[in-house]
This record gives sequence, structure tokens and C-alpha cells, in this order.
Amino acid sequence: MSKTRENELVFLPLGGSNEIGMNLNAYGFGPADDRQWIVVDVGVTFGDPSTPGVDVIVPDPSFLEGERILGIVLTHAHEDHIGALGWLWPRLKAPLYATPFTAFLIREKLRDAGILDRVALHEVPLGGTIDLGPFHVEMVTITHSIAEPNGLAIKTPLGTVLHTGDWKLDNDPVVGERTDIDTIKRLGNEGVLAMVCDSTNVFVDGVAGSEGDVREALAELISGLTGRVAVGCFASNVARMDSVIHAAEKAGRRVALAGRSMHRITAAAKSVGMLCDIKPFLSEEEARVWPADQLLYLCTGSQGESRAALSRVAEGSHPFIKLGRGDHCIFSSRVIPGNELAIGRLQDAMAERGVRLYTEKDHPGIHVSGHPCRDELKQMYQWVRPRIAVPTHGMRRHIAEHALLATDMQVPETVTPRNGDMVRLAPGPATIIDEVPSGRLFVDGGMLVEEAGEALRERRHAASNGVLIVSFALDKRGKIVSDIDVRGLGLPGDEDKPLGDILDDLAERVESAVRKLKGEALEDEMVIEQAVARVLKKASQGIWDRRPIVETIVLRL
Repeated sequence: MSKTRENELVFLPLGGSNEIGMNLNAYGFGPADDRQWIVVDVGVTFGDPSTPGVDVIVPDPSFLEGERILGIVLTHAHEDHIGALGWLWPRLKAPLYATPFTAFLIREKLRDAGILDRVALHEVPLGGTIDLGPFHVEMVTITHSIAEPNGLAIKTPLGTVLHTGDWKLDNDPVVGERTDIDTIKRLGNEGVLAMVCDSTNVFVDGVAGSEGDVREALAELISGLTGRVAVGCFASNVARMDSVIHAAEKAGRRVALAGRSMHRITAAAKSVGMLCDIKPFLSEEEARVWPADQLLYLCTGSQGESRAALSRVAEGSHPFIKLGRGDHCIFSSRVIPGNELAIGRLQDAMAERGVRLYTEKDHPGIHVSGHPCRDELKQMYQWVRPRIAVPTHGMRRHIAEHALLATDMQVPETVTPRNGDMVRLAPGPATIIDEVPSGRLFVDGGMLVEEAGEALRERRHAASNGVLIVSFALDKRGKIVSDIDVRGLGLPGDEDKPLGDILDDLAERVESAVRKLKGEALEDEMVIEQAVARVLKKASQGIWDRRPIVETIVLRL
């Protein structure tokens, strides 16, 4: 008698459950050996000083390759939700579903990756539905710090999962629709099996605040300024851009855009009917000669990104924006953890030029978060009343605290998976039933490489220990017949010990080590390289207290 193959509903986070960013989540339905999957979001995170040369990091989709993926549903257009599509779609090869604003920006990513003509991208209207095998997906309109954000009500034969995406509650979002509270309440009344919910602001009491209030604060601040004004904000926050533009126009100023992302997002916004009641933006040529008191620059780079507009302004290299004494720069954004030093350097450079700065610390009303604080989370749990809480999108401490909050809100079950943990949501109690391969892939030199790849490991080693390059020539008998040239990269010298003198001493040590080799050893390049590396690493330990990378070049005559 054959064993019954039981249908299961599973949730699998492959990105985003251990860190803020890099979302990649999958839902599977069916028996264990024949599941069908939908994927929610395919995002990136960004490199930091620990990943030299790596700007973009994507989740590892290895487990999903070859699985039956019915579709990839994108909740909104932030980079941590769509940024990896150009890199990972060729591995997943499933149709994409997104609302119009998000679809516009996805097309650009696919075009840049050279795969637009290979991808089936389906536009879904706000509040629309998608049928993918056993999954019936309803797009739930929410508010967030970008246009057209969506939660997903994922209905299956074993129950409904509400995947909130990134969200907040805002009665005056400035651009776009308010959160569809009626639909959320209806889902709660119908019964929600599990809610997979944003944890970003779980430690913050109260509510995130309204974009409408920011609009008023910016208008008041900008109206009182003279001289040139620059405003740095996230280009993806169309509501914030709209508020800045209207504040500028109310104050008799015209707006010039600075930064590729600003142009890209405004094009996407206008394509769906946003930002249509504003004056045309000034061109670069017009901005160069426009009266200072009648000009406002809307800039990228509020996080101190080295190649963005504000950093170039601060260093004086921007082609058409020049700020100095009597001018002003408003940072209408928060400091993302990890960017403190870069933002500090940017603001110091601005201050050195005499530019007056305004931030959320000294003007709290000029920014609000796009993620729910504790009171909003509590309200969502009161509406939805899920049987299972699955916190996601946060560091481990955020997820643990969110689980405690859900328990306080009388949610019967909580589960806190890590990336790669497969959670069975039904039938039976929620539990982690498997662990699948997961991790991160680095975009390094335009290639996808393993997180623990040799190239990055060597680069890190070189960054902290330096490099020694040795070259010399041997004749057929293994006799040294040239000078031994030792060069150092990233290694110091001083007045007492000039680097040249140190390298000359190391060359003598190399010569001694090679002369000690006899017979067949002198015919083996590997043996020679190991002997040279051994003597130089030992000497370097004594000189610099570090062990540099040693590259040996042997020329045979």
C-alpha cells in the first residue's frame, strides 16, 4: 500500500530574515517531493568596508534552481526587494508580477542586464489578483516610503498568509493611496493562518509619523532660507520628492535634479500619473546661471555615497552645483546603520565650505520612517489576528523582539526562522522542518562569486597586511643571474628605516633562501615560491608585525 503524500504549506526565507535588506522569500505548496513555489521579492544589500571592491550583495538562490517556480511577485521597488533581479532571474527563470510603478523600474534593471526580451513581466493593477497554481495572491495596498507598495494576501487550500512587505500606517501619505484597512480587516475576519511581518522598527515606541507632516515642516523650513538650497533624500521616496518640489515652488524656487536615480524615479513616477502638477525641472545649463535665491537642488547621496551628487558637491567636483557660505543643505532622511562615518565625513566637508546643515536631529519634522513602530505593529495584529506570527526583515534582535510582541498580542504561535530555515505553516503547528543551502553571493568585478571566494579573501588579506612582489632570474643550473627585486605595496617605512632599505634587506634574505635550495628543488617553481614566501613572511612578522601576501616571479634563462 503506497504512503499518502500530504500537502504542506511552507515558508522559506533565503534573504532578509537575518539582516535588514536583501529580501528573497519563497512559499511552497504540495507534497515534499513535488512542491510548487512562488517567490516574493528578489533584493540586494550593499557592501561595506569588510567587502572591499564589492558594492552589491545578493542572496544565494541555489536551493530554488530547478524547482517548480510558478511566479515571482514583487511587493515594491526598493533595491532590497527588486535589485537582484538582473543577476538572479537567469537562475530562477519565472514570470514576474508587479504593479505599474514597480514594473517600470524593473524593466530598466532587466534592460541594463540585457535580459529584458527574455523575461515575462506582468503588470498587476493596485488591488489586483494573481492566480498561480494553488496560490491565489491578492495585492493589498499599503503605505511605505515609495510609490505603490503592496502587501500580499497569499491564499492556499491550507490557509491564508499575509505577507506585509514593508509598510506603515499613514493617513496622509501625500502621494498614492492610504493603507487599505478595510481589506486587512476583511482578511482578519476571514481568518489568517500566518502573518509574515516587517520588524525594522520594533524597538521604536509610538508611530512612524506622516508624510503630510513632513510636507508642512519642509515648506516652513525652505520658505525662510536665502541663498542656494540643496535637499538630500532617497530618490525612491516620491512623496518626499513631491513635498520638496512643492515647498520650493511655494517659496518661489525652481528645482534642478542632481543624480541619476532622481531622473530615473521621476520618470517612473510620471509614467503612472505622479509628479504631474509641477513646473518643469531646470536643466543643468539653466541651473548654472539661475539666481541663487530662486533655486533648489534635489540631490541623491544623503547616505554619504561616494559617487552620489551630495558627495561630489561636498568635494567641489560636481559639474554644475556649487555650494558655499550662505547656502543650505537639508538632509531629509535618516542615517541608515553602518553609514554613520560616511555621512559624518560628507557633512563635515559641507560645513568646511560654509554650508549650513539641517538634519532630523535638529529638525525632527523633516523626516519620518517608512516602517511601522510598535503601536502600528500592535494595530496590525489587532486587525489580522493571525494564528502564527513570522517576524522577518530585521536583524536577529529585531526578530526576537517582534516575536515577544506578537506573543503579548495573544498570537498563539510564533516562529523566528533564519535564512535557509524551511517553516511548515500547515498542517499542524508551525515548525522548522528543514534547513536548505542559503547564503550570499557577491557582485565582484561584474561577476557573481561565492561569499567565501578566494579573490575577496586575498583582497582583505592584502588590505590589512600588504603585498610583497619578488622577481629574479635563474639560469639552467638554478643559479641566480640577476638582481633580486623586492617591491612592497601597502607597507610602511620611516626615517630610521626607509622602505627601500627594508626591501633591500629582504632581497638579501631571499637570495640566501634560494641559494640553500639544491638539486631538484631548484627545478620546482612551487618549492622556490614556498621558500621565498616562508622567509619573507617570517621577516615581515618581525619588522611590521604582519604577514603580507608574497608573489614570486621567477624568470628562467
